[in-house]
Amino acid sequence: MRVVEAKTFGGPEVLTVNEAPDPVAGPGRVVVAVAAADVMFLDTLLRSGWAKDFFPVEPPFVPGGAISGVVESVGPEVDPAWIGKRVATPTAASGIGGGTPTGGYAEKALAKVGTLAVVPEELSLEQAVALAHDGRTVMAVTDRAAIQPGEWVLITAAAGGLGTLLIQLARSAGARVIAAARGAAKLALAQRLGAHEVVDYSQPDWVDQVRVRTGGVQVVLDGAGGAIGAAASAVTVPGGRIIGYGNAAGGFAQIDAEAAAAQDIMVVSLFELTGSDVDWPALHERAHAEVAAGRLEVVIGQSFPLAEASAAHAAIEARTASGRTILTV
Repeated sequence: MRVVEAKTFGGPEVLTVNEAPDPVAGPGRVVVAVAAADVMFLDTLLRSGWAKDFFPVEPPFVPGGAISGVVESVGPEVDPAWIGKRVATPTAASGIGGGTPTGGYAEKALAKVGTLAVVPEELSLEQAVALAHDGRTVMAVTDRAAIQPGEWVLITAAAGGLGTLLIQLARSAGARVIAAARGAAKLALAQRLGAHEVVDYSQPDWVDQVRVRTGGVQVVLDGAGGAIGAAASAVTVPGGRIIGYGNAAGGFAQIDAEAAAAQDIMVVSLFELTGSDVDWPALHERAHAEVAAGRLEVVIGQSFPLAEASAAHAAIEARTASGRTILTV
């Protein structure tokens, strides 16, 4: 089978198409004939070597932590009724709060039977893989944020995969949404999805713009992290909530916990979110149901064939990508 491997740490050009033996399902595992693979910002960090202190990965390795496709074979003691089903799932190597997001950029991949989500007929396999990570996470974020009607919600990295879903869910909760992103195209996407206000955080006065337009926000959903996420926290009103789940701007936002506590501001990190007792499969199914019912749009901003994985990584690193980026097989 064909796989995309990172032969060494480096730029997108280190991703090459190679042949590898077909995987064989062991106990509790299935083999999925891959139709689409998710491409995450984390994949680019892993490929570059930046994340090697956090994930025990050494080249050569096959990136990709989530896939969709059709179950081709099952391992011992796995119900053979899975064979032929359309599924979306993390790869066997991946895991919430652990594991490594690897194995997905391939024509066939291993997955754990316990993580398989059957894809409703109303969803394409491309939509399903775009929800494999973001669907369950967006439900966890919005559940924890407990958004109330009339509240102002600031969403950073609003044109990304999670951001585009959060805009819609915050709107459906009755909130007023101010979306922060970089560039006219991304801001236009946020407006199309329902953002009441948009700000470009490449502008030096973007935080002042948020404050002027909202008077302060009750909820910050931070997908950017870094200095952007830290700046966003400054416009949170007392009693507000900050959920930090992204690090695209250079690490997770550093927020003064004591200062936040003094204003009764709840701060929830990604690690707290993923470390809690959450029924992740149930969240995944909820996301599928919302899309299947037409209440939630999955934005796939760019799609590349498997052999062009390097171009997918380059688009993400250039900050030109919006919505989800996927590889098709």
